Amino acid sequence: MSSFRRQFNRHSLHPWADLPGLGEDESTPVIVRGEGIYITDDQGRRMIDGPAGMWCMQTGYGRREIADAVSRQIMELGYSTAFSTINPREVELARRIAAETPGDLNRIFFTTGGSTAVDSALRLCQLANNIKGQRQRKHILSRDHAYHGSTFLSASVTGKERDKTAMDTKQDNVHFLSVPCHSYHHQELSEEAFCDFLVDELESKILELGPENVMCFIAEPVMGSGGVIVPPADYNRRCWEVVKRYGIVYIADEVVTAFGRLGHWFASEKVFGIVPDIITFAKGLTSGYVPLGGFAVSDRFIDEISGADSRGNIYSNGYTWSANPVSCAAALASWDIIEREGLLAHVSEIGPYFQQQLRTLSDIPLVAEVRGTGLMAAVEMRLETGASGAQLLAQDYALGELVDSYCHDLGLLVRPLINVCIMSPPLIITREQIDDLVGALRKALLLAQQEIRSGKHADILTAE
Repeated sequence: MSSFRRQFNRHSLHPWADLPGLGEDESTPVIVRGEGIYITDDQGRRMIDGPAGMWCMQTGYGRREIADAVSRQIMELGYSTAFSTINPREVELARRIAAETPGDLNRIFFTTGGSTAVDSALRLCQLANNIKGQRQRKHILSRDHAYHGSTFLSASVTGKERDKTAMDTKQDNVHFLSVPCHSYHHQELSEEAFCDFLVDELESKILELGPENVMCFIAEPVMGSGGVIVPPADYNRRCWEVVKRYGIVYIADEVVTAFGRLGHWFASEKVFGIVPDIITFAKGLTSGYVPLGGFAVSDRFIDEISGADSRGNIYSNGYTWSANPVSCAAALASWDIIEREGLLAHVSEIGPYFQQQLRTLSDIPLVAEVRGTGLMAAVEMRLETGASGAQLLAQDYALGELVDSYCHDLGLLVRPLINVCIMSPPLIITREQIDDLVGALRKALLLAQQEIRSGKHADILTAE
């Protein structure tokens, strides 16, 4: 073990740290360089960055324009507090975002990332109800497999069960609806009938709780960290119509889907035909170069709780780095690149090819399902061993780690979510690079399948 690795094991605590193995890491890649869609580890191994960092490296690595914009801003004005001052970069970025959001979502609040964006949006909803004398509106509707963040409030509305088992979350007023994934359950229904079931479930839950008691419904248009769950056609629009019928706030969590991932600045209206009350965003806003997130909220929403209708209240929520001028400068530079290089049109054109090529992997017995849209995709793997419960979970983890290790060796970084390979490459990816990505993943899957069939890992990967 290298001295660097020993220091990491001694001093670092990473997100989602494996506590049983804390201080014993020998395999997590050490990334030292990035260029375009590629990253290089400390062993000189060059890999395609399949997940684009964490859904965020829209314009790719090594962008001189972003580095120069950040450098200039640091020398001109390295910091400005949004609590008591205004900076020009913040205003320009807010103007651009408001020009691309649907409907009247013209008011922009900046945070430090996606978790704080969701947390801040939920707190705004709480404030609004309190101002309007509707303090009983406390119930929040979310969905199984949803991921909305890791602050206390955003984690509470996250529906990934294994992320919530050991840490406290707010539970008394958060309700989870079925994950909108046809292949996970109700396969005896057609996709249209399954969509009917989901919409009926949403309305039934609203009526059960009482519409006057429900604060909001929060939903990712396409579920990201829950496994790239693409809902049935028309699901988002029909849910939005139900929510609006009962006067409930609709929050679209576009932390992943905004800024080009589906070929548009925002996907809510252009892709799914909905105009939410609030849209949260982060990740691709700065192409991952520096932290920044936020939300856009409708004028109608704000008009009801501001001015004479505010009852003297303030929105007492914010962060030291809200609307940081350096982060806003990076976002503006990334925005310029996306516009100049036509990356939204590029994603719209190349996204179907990306999905088509990944679906060719379905001929491998190890592959249970390939799903996705735009430049978001998941390859779910499964061994038919009859395992269940804890044994199935251990099997799925081992399978994901095995495929992941082969991918590394073959020049591809994937993000293994247990037994699901997540891919959301930089928006600049070409057809040839997609072929390389899919080719490496195919080889990794076949090598893993061959190793399992040879009898290795039998103690973990087979049901006794």
